[in-house]
Amino acid sequence: MAQQGFHDGQFPLFAAFDGPGEGDEAASAPLTSGILPSYIADHRTRLRERFREGGAAALPDYEMLELVLFRAIPRQDVKPLARLLLETFGDFNRVISAAPARLSMVKGVGEAVITELKIVEAAAQRLMRSRVMNRPVLSSWDALIDYCHTAMAHGETEQFRILYLDRKNVLIADEQQAKGTVDHVPVYPREVVKRALELNASAIILVHNHPSGDPTPSETDIAMTLQVQDAAQVLGIILHDHLIIGKSRELSFRSQGYLA
Repeated sequence: MAQQGFHDGQFPLFAAFDGPGEGDEAASAPLTSGILPSYIADHRTRLRERFREGGAAALPDYEMLELVLFRAIPRQDVKPLARLLLETFGDFNRVISAAPARLSMVKGVGEAVITELKIVEAAAQRLMRSRVMNRPVLSSWDALIDYCHTAMAHGETEQFRILYLDRKNVLIADEQQAKGTVDHVPVYPREVVKRALELNASAIILVHNHPSGDPTPSETDIAMTLQVQDAAQVLGIILHDHLIIGKSRELSFRSQGYLA
C-alpha cells in the first residue's frame, strides 16, 4: 500500500527497489524524472479502481500480474512483461509459483519482480493453511484440498508432504518430507512413522503432486503407500488417505479403493 503523500506519478518510498538489477527492461527505464508518463499513471489508477470494485474476477490474468508488478517496477509500463510471463508459464498461478531460477531467465525479471511474486505465493499459501491448521481435517476436507492445490498443484518437481493429526483428527503439523524430480520423489516409510511418533500423532495423510498434471498413481506410488500403511499400523497410527495433486484435480487413494 502506498505511503501517504506518494502516488504513481512520484517515486515510491522504496524506489531503489527498481534498480539496475531489475533486468534489461527496467534498467533501460527513464531514470531522469520521478514523474510517470500520464498514460501509465492513468492506466494504473483505472486498473486499481477496477480491482477494488470487481475483485480478481473483473481482471484477466495479465492485469492481475500488472497489479503485482506495479510495486516491483514503479516507473515503466509493465504490461509487456506481464504478457511475456504468461506466454512463458501459461497462467497466473504458474507464474506466481514458478521457481525463482526459471523466473530469472525471463527478460525483464530481476530480484524485485521475483520477490513480489514470491510474496504473493507465500501469502496465498499462508491464507489457505490458516483454514486447515489446528482444525479437524475430516470435517473440513474441501479446505484441505484447496490448501494442497494452492501449495503443490503448480510445482515443477514432485514434492511429498505429510499431514500429522492428533486423536481428534486435528491437523497438528504439515511437513514437507522431500523434493524430487519431475516424476519421482524418494519416500522412506520408516522416517514417516518415526516423525509421527515424535509429534505424538495418531493419524497421517500423505500428499504429493504430479507435475505432469495427471494425478493417476504409478505402481511405485501404490507400493510406497501400502508400505507406509503397514509400518504405521504396527504402531497404531492410522493412514487416512494419500492424495495426489494434479494441475486441476486430485486423486484420493481411499476413494479409489487403493486403501482398505
